[in-house]
Amino acid sequence: MINYMKSEYYRLLRKKSLHLTAILCYMLIAFAAAVLYYFGEYETNFPYATDQFFYSNVTAAGLVIIIIGLLYNMALTGKDRSLIKQSISFGISRSIIFWSKLILTLGYFLLVCVIGMCLMLLLGDSLLTHEPEALRNFLIVSVNMIPIVLSGFFLGHTLKMLKVGDVYIIIVMLLIFAILGDLLRFLLRPFAALDEVYKYAPDTLLNDNLMSFVNGTPQLGIQYWIVGLILSMAALLIGARMFAKQNID
Repeated sequence: MINYMKSEYYRLLRKKSLHLTAILCYMLIAFAAAVLYYFGEYETNFPYATDQFFYSNVTAAGLVIIIIGLLYNMALTGKDRSLIKQSISFGISRSIIFWSKLILTLGYFLLVCVIGMCLMLLLGDSLLTHEPEALRNFLIVSVNMIPIVLSGFFLGHTLKMLKVGDVYIIIVMLLIFAILGDLLRFLLRPFAALDEVYKYAPDTLLNDNLMSFVNGTPQLGIQYWIVGLILSMAALLIGARMFAKQNID
């Protein structure tokens, strides 16, 4: 497994598109901070040159972060099916292939996220007006976002490994992480025992997390971790089992 991961690691490092994506994300973060700083300095009564507003943009971008994670998934699970077939023919088990690609892409994605968050905290602290408890609240909502974002990453990895088309993956992501809550609220409204289920949909949780940050009342919530863990375990366990039986052409 170690040798296979090393070869995949070297392939990952040679993916220029990944590095360019990370640089672009950092540039957008810096650009957003610079725009807020500029208008805060030169526009009278500009209300948005605050660290709280700056951080809220990330808190509102849960789905965007998940889609970015999907781009990293594609690095080792995209147009390289022939390489997977070769690895299997050389005796590498499907389990090793599935989990090795996950570990490597996840590690790279987490590193990009950590650097991006550190950049945000640095810019928010040095350029923008400080709102009371903004940093503390941002860290709380970020912790709440982690399991939901990771569940999206794991689902994306599974779908890519199972050769699901990119368009269909995007549809699935939008369904689960953008409209599932509203859909469940509409469908289950007639059933009194189930009319609260929509509150535990990923998109509802992300929206509640954002609103709690905007209102200055965020709290660490176990529900984020329960839902994220259920989605993650279901995606990975079912995906690994299906990939073990899939025909590799």
